[in-house]
Amino acid sequence: MSEVFNGYERQYCDLSANLSKKCSSAIALDGEQKKQKLSEIRSGLDNAEALIRKMDVEARSLPPSVRTSLLVKLREFKSDLNNFKSEVKRITSANLNAAARDELLEAGLADTKTASADQRARLMMSTDRLGRTTDRIKDSRRMMIETEELGVSVLQDLHSQRQSLLRTGDTLSGVDENVGKSKKILTGMTRRMNRNKWTIGAIITALVAAIILILYFKLTK
Repeated sequence: MSEVFNGYERQYCDLSANLSKKCSSAIALDGEQKKQKLSEIRSGLDNAEALIRKMDVEARSLPPSVRTSLLVKLREFKSDLNNFKSEVKRITSANLNAAARDELLEAGLADTKTASADQRARLMMSTDRLGRTTDRIKDSRRMMIETEELGVSVLQDLHSQRQSLLRTGDTLSGVDENVGKSKKILTGMTRRMNRNKWTIGAIITALVAAIILILYFKLTK
């Protein structure tokens, strides 16, 4: 495990806890206090996103055996960050909706003859649909980026495995060559042993024949 990655992870966890507290407190605020708190939260989100980028760079520089687990953890951090962004968007949207309702009510009171409840409802529905469509587009883009990053990681792992297989193939070729040489040496040794056996047999036969001849001459005398 990388000490650098662990350091970034601790910083992110502290920042995440701080963002969670600020989001909870921002819900109860209004006016300028709420705007200031949202500004602090957005600044914290930028810092968190920078930490995630640093962790991503550090994780991809490590060996595949370590990198895979760190990338899984990194995806969890990205999901956590996206949840914070959605929460900020929800708080901001609630604030904007409240302001829009106030403006619509004031307009209705100023000119009740030209503004109707049906028009306000249609406007709110259109705004809500537009917001949901924008969220879906952003979510789709985020998923596409994460899928692309995962694909790059898989390709890198496959490339590393291919290099390992090529090195293993070279090693096996060398072993096969050595086995062939050993087989030739053993075959030569076997042939020499066979020749030696025939030579020894011939010598023994000659000695036996000589002994027989010597005994025969002695007995005939």
